[in-house]
Amino acid sequence: MIPFLNLKAVNEQYQTELKIACAKVIDSGWYVQGNECNEFEKEFSAYCSAKYAIGVANGLDALILIIRAYKELSVFKDNDEIIVPSNTYIASILAISQNNLIPILVEPNINTYHIDIEKIENKITSRTKAIMVVHLYGQAVEMTKILELSKKYNLKVIEDSAQAHGAYDNKKRVGNIGDASGFSFYPGKNLGALGDGGIVTTNDEELANTIRALGNYGSHKKYENVYQGVNSRLDEIQAAMLRVKLKHLDHEIEHRRKIANFYLNNIKNTDIILPTLNNETSHVWHLFVIRTANREKFQSYLLKNGVQTLIHYPIPPHKQNAYKEWNKLQYIISEQIHAEVLSLPISGIQSIEHTHQIVEIINKYKK
Repeated sequence: MIPFLNLKAVNEQYQTELKIACAKVIDSGWYVQGNECNEFEKEFSAYCSAKYAIGVANGLDALILIIRAYKELSVFKDNDEIIVPSNTYIASILAISQNNLIPILVEPNINTYHIDIEKIENKITSRTKAIMVVHLYGQAVEMTKILELSKKYNLKVIEDSAQAHGAYDNKKRVGNIGDASGFSFYPGKNLGALGDGGIVTTNDEELANTIRALGNYGSHKKYENVYQGVNSRLDEIQAAMLRVKLKHLDHEIEHRRKIANFYLNNIKNTDIILPTLNNETSHVWHLFVIRTANREKFQSYLLKNGVQTLIHYPIPPHKQNAYKEWNKLQYIISEQIHAEVLSLPISGIQSIEHTHQIVEIINKYKK
């Protein structure tokens, strides 16, 4: 069986470095808010070319804390609106609604799966305060027009970069394009921890300081609480693991690109719709997502032939029970995407031999 993702093997290639880093933390006796987190924040902010990075507990918290900080700074208030793509993973939307703001769903472009920029302006109202872009599957959103809209209507731009560590748009890495960006270090990400973790990047010092306090019980100084904060901090061991893996991230991205290019150049089955690539550096291929009209049959065929796949994601947010008030709404393009997408295996360690086998099996498929 060719696995969708073998995380054990991904981390085995760095096991000596990871064990040394872990032992260093254990021996230090300091496990939260210490040197490893401080150094990783510096290294990751430099990687993104952003001025500030604040380690948090996970990617959802990263987005929640960005919005919460804007509320504390009186930029947002309850019932303000944030525009967000209708086909994103639900975390993007949860971050908005958990802050008592209103998500305004906008359909994606059927080719890129990104928010359809041409449909945004019609959704802007007097209550709109931000656009949340999602760099879905590892491809950076083309940001020029979005930044123009944000300037025209005085809107904040929040990047959901959970799947796109290292991707570029117009010579800028994600995490340094909008006003603030949230990243996830869930183990399956291109830059994955050995547990949960997340980070916020921004060039806004006041925002960074507010987020740091909010994630530390609302405190800048021990036992002095400015806000009703939460406990959301990147722990020392995960920061140490991420410091090791950050050094290898660009190499892994290049390998993913080789796998993706082989798929793009060699999958010839006309029943399969391949991803659309904006440019060579825009995509870091967190996922290689194809579409096909009879997904269940195709997925079953692949499994019978020894290829494991996953669906990202089977149910669109507006059809989830968590947002039952939206269940009768129709977002036709989102519904089509969620009904047809299938993620093929891709990782920083996937062999060319396995990739050849996958392509051969796909090309033999008959609907």
